[in-house]
Amino acid sequence: MKKSFAVVGGGILGMMIAYRLAQEKYNVILFEAGNRLGGLTSPWELNGITWDKFYHVISSSDHHLLSLLKELNLEKEISWVETKTGFFTEGRLYSISNTLEFLKFPPLSFFDKIRLGFTIFIASRIKNWKKLERISVESWLVKWSGKKTFKKIWLPLLRSKLGENYQETSAAFIWATIQRMYNARHSSHKKEMFGYVNGGYSRILNRFTTLLNEKKVEMKIGFTVKKVETVKNKKLKIFFENQKEMIVDAVVLTIPSPMASSISTNLSSEEKNRLNGIKYLGVICASILTKKPLSDYYVTNITEEGFPFTGVIEMSALVDKKYFGGHSLVYLPKYLAADDPMFSLSDEKIKNDFLVSLGKIHHKLNTSDIICFKVARAKFVFALSTLNYSENLPPVRSSVPGVFILNSAHIVNGTLNVNETIGLVRNKLDEIINNSSH
Repeated sequence: MKKSFAVVGGGILGMMIAYRLAQEKYNVILFEAGNRLGGLTSPWELNGITWDKFYHVISSSDHHLLSLLKELNLEKEISWVETKTGFFTEGRLYSISNTLEFLKFPPLSFFDKIRLGFTIFIASRIKNWKKLERISVESWLVKWSGKKTFKKIWLPLLRSKLGENYQETSAAFIWATIQRMYNARHSSHKKEMFGYVNGGYSRILNRFTTLLNEKKVEMKIGFTVKKVETVKNKKLKIFFENQKEMIVDAVVLTIPSPMASSISTNLSSEEKNRLNGIKYLGVICASILTKKPLSDYYVTNITEEGFPFTGVIEMSALVDKKYFGGHSLVYLPKYLAADDPMFSLSDEKIKNDFLVSLGKIHHKLNTSDIICFKVARAKFVFALSTLNYSENLPPVRSSVPGVFILNSAHIVNGTLNVNETIGLVRNKLDEIINNSSH
């Protein structure tokens, strides 16, 4: 008989692992603590409109994601759109959507712009990213862009994404960020092209769930794993908070590393220390449905101090407004440490603070234009790319036979996005299968 695998965590990563294991004819059970599959790609409702709870986009270079969408027969449902980018600095909103606009960008001198452009070019050509793990992101950017450009452009962007954690972040972080941005430019037209599936991730997840059913994957929703321990005959017993138990041959934990450490009772102290040593950043993300658009920019970067959110993502500058009932959808994300006090703020407090600051960028925005305002929170979103990060990362195969830990922290040469998450499965699945024998 084929072995039984339990996959803990029903986000895209867990769904993908379960799907691939089922294709190999293993008996697979997928456990999700929440009320539906999808994790950070889950949709929700805004005044009758269903769309993604957190913002997502497809790049033309997202080969792993595009391959999955082809398997789901959704490849032809992708709409590709040329997008524009804004910059809010010195109290003004600028467009830097093409080379000419970049060259006209007032806050930097011509020489500073040349150095900034050269920095991006250099990062796009670097292949050996591991060397960058030994260099701080600040020292690398100052070296190539200069102190003035670092202070004026890079530092505010780093702080908005990482807070003061940027000081312990390696240059591999900015390399991965630039790589994804650079690759987003369409290979033939040299324009920034992004895509989305008609209907958003709700459509993708529904199709994916159907595929898992077809592959006989058993899906358990609302099951929170409390403990995993080794029992007789080298089997593994899973204990759930609802007092239920289950015995399986192997377990793949896709949950955040500190959670994986806490429920895996037989891990060595060294493994637990390494898992708990991974620093995560979370996000508070407001979704706003408005009567009219704010701008033509899909992304507006903010380099001014004092804003409570990282940037402005105007999804309706990318997605056809018919999916939003003719209205506009805007995301206001704020990345912060999992223990940040901001997580305990009420939705009403966040709403007031965010709207006041948004009005400083878009002066014509009125409260009467706001149809719906909702706040989403996630405390473990991505692992911080600290110095020598990949060297300190615990292996996927744990010291406990049959227990594997694979999560977004294992993305060592890219930024957190759905494509990189799917790529983990392609790169690590054989290791899991080949080492699942007790």
